[in-house]
Amino acid sequence: MWTQIASHISETTGEAFEINNRRSVGGGCINQGYCVSGNTRTYFVKLNQASQVQMFEAEALGLKQMRETQAIRVPKPICWGTAADSSYIVLEWLELGDSNNSQTWEEMGHQLAAMHRWNPPTAKGFGWEQNNTIGSTPQLNNWTSDWAEFFAEYRIGYQFQLARRRGGHFPQQEQLIAAIPKLLNHQPQPSLVHGDLWGGNAAVTTSGEPVILDPATYIGDREVDLAMTELFGGFPAAFYRGYNEAWLLDDGYKQRKTLYNLYHILNHFNLFGGSYASQANRMIEQILS
Repeated sequence: MWTQIASHISETTGEAFEINNRRSVGGGCINQGYCVSGNTRTYFVKLNQASQVQMFEAEALGLKQMRETQAIRVPKPICWGTAADSSYIVLEWLELGDSNNSQTWEEMGHQLAAMHRWNPPTAKGFGWEQNNTIGSTPQLNNWTSDWAEFFAEYRIGYQFQLARRRGGHFPQQEQLIAAIPKLLNHQPQPSLVHGDLWGGNAAVTTSGEPVILDPATYIGDREVDLAMTELFGGFPAAFYRGYNEAWLLDDGYKQRKTLYNLYHILNHFNLFGGSYASQANRMIEQILS
């Protein structure tokens, strides 16, 4: 398998590459991650089952679009495919360093706002060119002209469908779905969003450059990214200061962010079960109160 991956790297880059060293590194809870090196080059390789190759295809497309904005650093996708019984994606290796510098986080806020201002010419409202995944859960991206309709059907509504199959009990789900057009009536500009922007997917290189990783890209309301940055402990204050300097958040964001983060808590219930159901029900009560 590794020989096949090395050959694909050589074919794609036009430079002969042979893996001389391979070590396991963090690849998240979904994939296996490896640092592979040879000659003077090093790459990051993620592996999953062969059936998951479309997940890596979508990740590559998302990274390419984010790079097109020339707004913020993301790993360059090199190649992807299947080898033996595995699927893989090969990415540029980035040396990550200290992320405690407030100036760097402020710059990340500026850069994310610049990325959010970009809307690809192929966009047809809200959605994306193909479905992708949020974690290992399918993420539906059918083009829709109305943001509230898109979020109700392809984000919250779809997660509720999956949750029913898992035995989840959400007594107010129909009431919540019916309320979404009123809750999301602010007419956001379609923006290229990262889609899964929690703390583990934001970092800083050893040279001090902000970088975002592992996207679940689509065209949506920019606020979904800002909301998720607050979900698991929050980013440093300098990040939010930098973002608002570049593009002030709209009125009502503080109310909408709980609805946007409900999507991720429902997804965590569908992936992991446990206490996420009670957390989701508390959020639903808060949203509807």
